[in-house]
Amino acid sequence: MQIFQNTNYDFTGKRRYAVFLSAALLILAIASLATRGLNFGLDFTGGTLLEVGYSEPVELGEVRSAIERAGYDNAVVQHFGSSRDVMIRLAPEEGQLNATLSDDILKALKAENESVEMRRQEFVGPQVGEELRDDGGLAMLIALAFILIYVMARFEWRFAVGSIAALIHDVVIVIGFFSITQMDFDLTVLAAVLAVIGYSLNDTIVVFDRIRENFLRMRKSQPTEVINTSLNQTLSRTIITSLTTLLVVLAMFFLGGELIHSFATALLVGIIIGTYSSIYVASSVALALNVNSANLIPVEKEGADQPGQQL
Repeated sequence: MQIFQNTNYDFTGKRRYAVFLSAALLILAIASLATRGLNFGLDFTGGTLLEVGYSEPVELGEVRSAIERAGYDNAVVQHFGSSRDVMIRLAPEEGQLNATLSDDILKALKAENESVEMRRQEFVGPQVGEELRDDGGLAMLIALAFILIYVMARFEWRFAVGSIAALIHDVVIVIGFFSITQMDFDLTVLAAVLAVIGYSLNDTIVVFDRIRENFLRMRKSQPTEVINTSLNQTLSRTIITSLTTLLVVLAMFFLGGELIHSFATALLVGIIIGTYSSIYVASSVALALNVNSANLIPVEKEGADQPGQQL
């Protein structure tokens, strides 16, 4: 993309605006998580999920009324895919048999409309859902810990802190988005969040590689100039990678169907935020920690340049 080659955008000069933007997004996300929480799917809460289909469009109010007459008052009923397809979600109840529940629901719906047919049914026990939620959160923390160790070993601790700050920034905003919109947060969304961590880290590593090279090559330049040059040099690669990935995710978002809609949504938000954070957040944190060429130049041992030196 010719427009992104030989650019000279002042990224570091705009980092204060980026700080305000990131702070606003993080505050909004954390406030929503604290007050509204996440709308956990059946994978985490347990319960029964039924998908039924009709031969013609049906009103959700009619479906909900039929289910309530069958004795199930707290069912969540919504369209998915089309107005002929309905998803029904019921919280688990003690002593309730999954087979009996699905039969009761289908019988109640057929009493109102004979054309209804069962498409899919799933049941997750509450204990299994709780274990999945805890294990998923633990997996995310372990991934961040190993990333911190990897970046610290490959680069320098200031870069490691910058990369982790960017990843936490991305994860909190993506999860906050699901809290604000109250979209279902299930295992597919958690998988997407972990994928976003990998995507964002890959982009950040590319930028940090170039920053390290330029610090060693431009030793007399100011850190802001070195980082700005590095961001401009990697901008073309960053934009092209993000756009091509977004094309695939957009195809899943619009054509993938209801089953992967939340997964595609999480990836869509994550790629946009991850691209932004690799340019502004990671490098800005490293700059705030006073990274410079002296941090990256190996220290020479005294007398190492004298031949024949014996220990």
